[in-house]
Amino acid sequence: MTAAVSAVLLLAGAAFCAVGALGMLRFPDLLTRLHAATKPQTIGLLLVLAGVALRADSVTAAAPLLLVAVFQLITAPVTAQTIAGAAYRAGVIDRAALALDETGRAT
Repeated sequence: MTAAVSAVLLLAGAAFCAVGALGMLRFPDLLTRLHAATKPQTIGLLLVLAGVALRADSVTAAAPLLLVAVFQLITAPVTAQTIAGAAYRAGVIDRAALALDETGRAT
């Protein structure tokens, strides 16, 4: 039973990663590509890590997977926010297309 659940988690994680990669290729602008690069990839990685953790021999063998998951949950949004902020300041983002500008720099 554990093997079947692990296989489903691994396949679901791979599918989420593939959808995220497809979104990065197909979405038209930087902000939507950042969305595709962070959310589906993070969910996909977490599902893959859960699938691998189920197949681990012990809790100590699965503990590093938890660290990877926590690190991913911390770094992916920060990285996306940093890239988007830099693009905003550089003028790459069309400010007229934003529904809400929370930076306070809107004209």
